[in-house]
Amino acid sequence: MDPFVEEITEAAVTAMRKALTHLESELVKVRAGKASPSMVDSVRVDYYGSMVPMSQVANVNTPDPKTITIQPWEKKMIEPIEKAITYANLGLNPQNNGDMIIISVPPLTEERRKDLVKKARAEAEFAKVGIRNARKEANDDLKKLQKDGLSEDVVKVGETEIQKLTDEYNAKAEAEVVRKEKDIMTI
Repeated sequence: MDPFVEEITEAAVTAMRKALTHLESELVKVRAGKASPSMVDSVRVDYYGSMVPMSQVANVNTPDPKTITIQPWEKKMIEPIEKAITYANLGLNPQNNGDMIIISVPPLTEERRKDLVKKARAEAEFAKVGIRNARKEANDDLKKLQKDGLSEDVVKVGETEIQKLTDEYNAKAEAEVVRKEKDIMTI
């Protein structure tokens, strides 16, 4: 394969991989009715004037599938953590017992499960748009190279390779969302 085409293909793979990685990180945030420490990953806590991630001020555990416990490293951090969870608008109700914060994760209703599936599908669609954009950029770069003298046959081979990659990454995105959908709909 032509070195220029190879470089363009590698750039497309990198962009497609980024879209897929972003999808995976977004799907982790979509809760599936089971308690998970990742449910509070996005919460930032006021730690002596600095907003820091929850993981830097406390241990977050899930002793059972319906409960999240947050054990602050400093007792005086209990109230700021509790406030941060409330303000994060995650739909979780933190309970302060004086030593730690306990969050009971409510079971999902059928309607809420369907909403979460829609959200997961929307995230997958965003990822697929990112993958298609990577394909478009790569194909545009190939067209520029063709104008600069690269043979049409080499460009066609490059376009075919990029389309294969696009199909492969779209299939991976679809598999991720199907897996998450199954996880959400399982009671």
